[in-house]
Amino acid sequence: MESLATWQGVYYAATGLWPLVSRRTFETVTGPKTDWWLVQTVGALVAAIGGTLLLAGRRGAGRPEVAFLGMASAAGLAAIDMVHAARGRISPVYLLDAAVEAALVGAWAAGSSPAGPGRSDRYAARPPRPPA
Repeated sequence: MESLATWQGVYYAATGLWPLVSRRTFETVTGPKTDWWLVQTVGALVAAIGGTLLLAGRRGAGRPEVAFLGMASAAGLAAIDMVHAARGRISPVYLLDAAVEAALVGAWAAGSSPAGPGRSDRYAARPPRPPA
């Protein structure tokens, strides 16, 4: 799951930083926003989740809390995208993000269970790594 954490981390870092770097291009694609401070807040939080997933992927941290962060953040963002796009509150372009988020949820669900044929117990207690 380390590569999934890395992939999701890159996606979240890029999409989270985007509104912080270029309001013009962000609003060109997603539509005008009235509460820009809220867009920046969500962007910063998504970028922070992305950075955390990138670090976890880099360290090979196949831990349940990493899978939970990846799956829960993707599920939450997908739900928000779908509900508010359906209500016409946000641009339908957010449904593209919802599809990516749903794929992430599925990927985490398919690979995050420690049980199953041919799978090792990757969440078993491990001795701590020595400091670098």
